[in-house]
Amino acid sequence: MLGEMPRRIALALAAVSAFAAAPAWALFDDDEARRQIAELRKNANERLETQSRAQLDLANQIEAMKAEMAKLRGQVETLTYELDATKKRQQDFYIDLDERVRKLEPNTATAAGPAPGAKPAGDADAAPGQTATKKSSDPAEEARAYEAALNIFKAGKYKESAAAFDGFVKKYPDSDLAPSAQYWLGNSHYGLRDCKKAIEAQKVVIARWGSHPKAPDAMLNISTCQLEMGDAKSAKQTLEMLVSKYPGTPAGDTAAKRLKKK
Repeated sequence: MLGEMPRRIALALAAVSAFAAAPAWALFDDDEARRQIAELRKNANERLETQSRAQLDLANQIEAMKAEMAKLRGQVETLTYELDATKKRQQDFYIDLDERVRKLEPNTATAAGPAPGAKPAGDADAAPGQTATKKSSDPAEEARAYEAALNIFKAGKYKESAAAFDGFVKKYPDSDLAPSAQYWLGNSHYGLRDCKKAIEAQKVVIARWGSHPKAPDAMLNISTCQLEMGDAKSAKQTLEMLVSKYPGTPAGDTAAKRLKKK
């Protein structure tokens, strides 16, 4: 009887050891195992679906941003093109106007005569009884220099054109092209956004060649610069003076229209 006890204890310990060594899934029945596996699959699928939706949303946002950037680039390109086209049209207008005025310059200069108070061309210190002679120059050379400066302006190189026109009026102060060169000198400074120098240059046109066809346009440009500098009062006064001094001219008509809008 006593000998049986150790044997039974040994059998019980062996059974406990076998139970402990059994895998975890063996502790549950088949239904419970399948339920847990299904739960794990469900959780995994939900996580994958969530990640997929997040990736899809991110991809859609990226595509939307790309489309918006393309749209903005298109708008910038359009605005740049329109700005360049506007500048080109403005330059073409000025060039065309300049060419038409130049055709009238010889007749205008002859009919108008010297500006009031202007000294005769030539040697101002000539002795009494001596005839003052006008400094001669080659008209063809003047025309080439003027065209070269104008072509620089057409190319939008305003710094270079300002230097070229300034050099022209200094070298050929008595040229029939000097008023136009002075006028384009002012426009060159305006192209450089230097309204102060532009106004100074255009005032010279009005002071020295007040009867020249460029004078009304010079005064209109002065008004534009004054307005851009924030001096609306002076700009209005200049327009009023332009309408009074040069009625019937294209610049005078433009000035009258601007005054009506104010």
